[in-house]
This record gives sequence, structure tokens and C-alpha cells, in this order.
Amino acid sequence: MFEGKVILTGVKPTGTPHLGNYLGAIRPAIQMGNEAVKNGGKHYMFIADYHAINAEKDPAVLAQKLKEIACIYLAGGLDPAKSVFYRQSDVPEITEITTILYAYTPKGFMNKAHAYKAAVDKNRAAGKPDDDGINMGLYTYPTLMAADILAYDTDIVPVGKDQVQHVEIARDIAGAINAHYNQELLKLPEYYTDDHVAVVPGVDGRKMSKSYGNVIPLFEDDKSIKKSIFSIKTDSRPMEEPKNPDEILVYEIYKAIATPAQLQEMGDGLRQGKLGYGHIKNMLLDAVINEIKDAREKYNYYMAHFDEVEVFLQQGAAKARPTAQATLKRLKDAVLGR
Repeated sequence: MFEGKVILTGVKPTGTPHLGNYLGAIRPAIQMGNEAVKNGGKHYMFIADYHAINAEKDPAVLAQKLKEIACIYLAGGLDPAKSVFYRQSDVPEITEITTILYAYTPKGFMNKAHAYKAAVDKNRAAGKPDDDGINMGLYTYPTLMAADILAYDTDIVPVGKDQVQHVEIARDIAGAINAHYNQELLKLPEYYTDDHVAVVPGVDGRKMSKSYGNVIPLFEDDKSIKKSIFSIKTDSRPMEEPKNPDEILVYEIYKAIATPAQLQEMGDGLRQGKLGYGHIKNMLLDAVINEIKDAREKYNYYMAHFDEVEVFLQQGAAKARPTAQATLKRLKDAVLGR
């Protein structure tokens, strides 16, 4: 389905990713981009640092988060020679395109945007005014995201279900502009959601999330990973008591990373009373370490040699800008009557 298509993926630098991020977002995005390039398409992969400043105002913290996320994607197999890998803020045309899009973005779109509505709901629950602490960056977030998408003649944007709205807003804005000027100035993108992408439970059974403090770390040492895995909740049933694997949290996490044969082995062992909780936690530990071993080595290398990563990002921006410049020119010519 990706033959000859332009795929665009953006990631916000929000902190050190964990195993759930890696299995559920990072690895699938890289695989999809590689598949597009392999089939004659193009893959844009950008770090959304302008989006991040809505919440993170400390430049040192933001720079560290950006460094970590860039190194993680490279460690995970992103090839900057094949994918266009860049920092959002290194493509100045994006902010100009955003300014033009504002004139065609109904305010009602922003009022209905998920991030804004969630912030308002949080304020109301706390007894605060609706817009307390909400800046215009958060409020107009979808328009900047539309510029990110539309600048590169994007065909497909892989998103989670909670991000579909952003692609729909980009389509609506592009459609309004095209209709007003009676020409296809902007390509209408499609969203793509993959129902098979892993949603990894955390060590407490809720979705793995830094905000819950229930994560399995990604690139820490083996001791830290083991400590996290061995904290996974279990009950007091003895090993020899047959168990339904689907009721065991360790097994549910294992599903996201194990091969079919490994999963079968753990499932059979639990059903037959041949594997205890210590055994299956060690099986999960081995699978996690085996999965991240090479990536962790690459991650540590890039973190220690970020000057090399910086070169990749600058080269990526240089590759991205001509397309963004062409989009901006089309818009200016039409909108300003040039």
C-alpha cells in the first residue's frame, strides 16, 4: 500500500522513551518508513521541537530530550541516508505556511481539538477557569501540525487513533484552500492506523506510561531492567497450579516482544503448571535484553557522539526544505496574487 507514497511521521521530544514506546511507536514507524522507501516512496521523519515548547520551557531540558529521541530513532534502525530525518525548527518554511493556514482555519476546529479540550476539562475538574495555563501554542497546535503534514505533499500519516483528528483537520484546511482558489495547491493526506501495533501494559497492568511510573526502561543497564520486570504484579498461586496465561500480566507484556514459539512455550508452561512466576519473569527479561541489546549499544554511541547526529539532522533539513519551499511558493502565489 505504500508503493510510491510519501509517508510522514513526527515525534515530540517528551522524555526518555520506554519499552512501550519502542514496541508500540518507534519500531513500527521505522519499519513503515523503510517499507515506503523500499517501494519507491519517500519517508519524512521529524522531531517536533516547536510542538514541545508548548509544555517544556527549559531549553536545557528540551535539548536533552531532543538529543535522546534523535538517538533512539537512529539506534532503532532509522537510516538517515534513506529517510529524510530532520528537526522541525530547522525548516523555517513551516512557520510561514502555518501563518497562511491560520487564515483558512475555523476557530471551531481549535475549540474541538483533543489537546485543548483535555486541558479545559482538567482545569474544570480542578475548579480553575477554562483557559488557565493554556497558551496559544497549545490552542493552535493542530494548525502547525497541518503545516508539518501539508508542506511535503504527504500521502499517508501513520497515527494512533487519538491523532486521527489532526490529519482530518489538515485535510479540511487543505480542502478549503483548494476549493477557494479552484486549484490543487495542497495534497489531501490520508491517515493510517495499524490495529496490530502493540499496546504494551505496564508493570501495574495499566498502559505503560511515564506518567503512571509503571515502565520498563529501554536503554538502562540490565540490573535496572531486571528490577522493573521483577516488580510486575503477580499473585500467590504456586507454580504447579495450572493458570490461564491471558490472566497473567507477565504473559500479556511478553506478547508484545516474544516470537510465536516463545509465547507458546510460556503459555503451555503456565497452563500445565510447569512454570512459576520467577521463571516467566526471567523469560521476559531475556527477551527484552535480546531485543534491545544492539539498539542500546548504538544509542549509547550516538549519545556520546551527538555531533554525528547533528550532521544527520542538518542534512535532513537540507533535503526537506526544497519541497517545503515549493509548497510555500504555490501558496504565496495564489494567496497574495503573485
